[in-house]
Amino acid sequence: MLHSHLPYYRKAGMWPFGEENFYECMAETYVPLLNIIADLWSEGIPAKITLGITPILAEQMADAHLNRGFESYLRSKIEASLKDEQRFGQRGEMPNPEFLHLAKFNTEWFQKIYHDYKERWAGNIINGFKYYQDLGAIEITTSAATHCFSPLLKIDNSINSQYKIGVDSYKKYFGKSPKGFWLPECAYRPAQGGRPGVEKWLHENGLKYFFTESAVIKGGQTAETRRVFGAYGTTEYIPAQSRPATGLDTYEAYWLKEYPIAVMGRNEEASYQVWSADHGYPGDGNYREFHKKDDVSGLHYWRLTSKTTDLGRKEVYSPQVAIERVHENSDHYVGLIQQSLTDYLKTTGKTGLILASFDTELFGHWWFEGILWIKEVIKKLHTYTAVKIQTASEYLDASAPVKAIELPESSWGAGGHFQVWMNDDTKWMWPIIHEAEADMQQIVSEFGLQSNDELIDRALKQAGRELLLLQSSDWPFLVTTGQAKDYATERFNEHNDRFLEIVKMIREGNIDKVRLAEIEDIDNCFADINVSSYLADEKANLLNSKL
Repeated sequence: MLHSHLPYYRKAGMWPFGEENFYECMAETYVPLLNIIADLWSEGIPAKITLGITPILAEQMADAHLNRGFESYLRSKIEASLKDEQRFGQRGEMPNPEFLHLAKFNTEWFQKIYHDYKERWAGNIINGFKYYQDLGAIEITTSAATHCFSPLLKIDNSINSQYKIGVDSYKKYFGKSPKGFWLPECAYRPAQGGRPGVEKWLHENGLKYFFTESAVIKGGQTAETRRVFGAYGTTEYIPAQSRPATGLDTYEAYWLKEYPIAVMGRNEEASYQVWSADHGYPGDGNYREFHKKDDVSGLHYWRLTSKTTDLGRKEVYSPQVAIERVHENSDHYVGLIQQSLTDYLKTTGKTGLILASFDTELFGHWWFEGILWIKEVIKKLHTYTAVKIQTASEYLDASAPVKAIELPESSWGAGGHFQVWMNDDTKWMWPIIHEAEADMQQIVSEFGLQSNDELIDRALKQAGRELLLLQSSDWPFLVTTGQAKDYATERFNEHNDRFLEIVKMIREGNIDKVRLAEIEDIDNCFADINVSSYLADEKANLLNSKL
């Protein structure tokens, strides 16, 4: 399970935070991932990856402005690497055979990505992913519209709107209803205080399964692990936590007790081998160093060397040696998976499930060689083992859960709880979100049902977009980690200001067409947003009939 997500970057800065982060992930992760899925298929191997694409990421992948920007970005990288070839060549200002070799490597790499994006995928990777889902090579899952932290939203209709708009966006891009759902941040809230658990809205929106952290299933004490948030490379340590052991494990899926929704837990050992700060494959000193870039071109020429080596002392990168390590690391991982499942079979007499779940952006973007590693793991599992790779739906169809489980309040954040998103640095955000939720419900109820004014309908939809973006879990996360605190705070306040500005226009009956169009041009996600989901069922039906 690869969970793909980036914040909404469109027309919200360029570098170090903004559109360039999207372009980097497109070039280094999403296009290469689609390439290996296609390459494996041509070799007779369906990848069987369960690929989560959050709705807000899908909106950006399909956006004309960002696609033009991506092409421009690739051209600039090709130009930079060609200039480096001249600089490091015999007649250049800094002759260096090793760097010249790497400059040519970079040129060829960016040229291939540019060619594949333009020619192989016709500038539309969403269609590429859809094509391979339709063939049965992969399964794509959805998520909440803007990756909201569901348990901390105050009004249930806001949760429903995030999920429903996420499902609607999936249908728009992939032509079918989704079965799987990634709970943003794996954040789960059970029924409490008269409010239902979040699975109620999964069920009501036709979803069949979701994923959680291993400790949520197992309880007890778990080893420290690490995950890196794809957009910013922020290291988040998940410390050992202690809960009463449940006697359950992650080698099977479970039903939730209240609704026919299945849940699968991430396998700790399979995840640890990649995420571990000390033992994970991306920490191999032969892999390309992400943080050190050439002062002139901004391109990469160095290897990690070691995690403790100062940036100024990094050694020169060797693509050939890195590929050798990919083969060795993939051999090790395939052996680990096979041994784990064999041991489980010997112990229980049953075949078992291993869910290996990661942020997609780790592969390619942060771990440059990671996409190739995925390809090698899939090929070797398929060719040399009795391990069967299945998408999540295929597994559930073949091995329907037989046990029901109650999950605790949880997330995959530090400590397994909510404090990464609700703490002293972020608590000021939540009253603003909650007030906006109430405002949205009120203006849709009052003006959505009474008006036949197209301008008001446009304003209501834009208010909905601003609320969705305000609710993104990215902003409190980035404030907490401190890596992009100012940027995240600015983005949060901008979406709130736009939301309040539109609400004021609607309530005062004085909608500024020019200003509304300006805001629509900046935040144009979810063009077909249906604001009726902010209402109770009876009123929602009335508004739907009007729309």
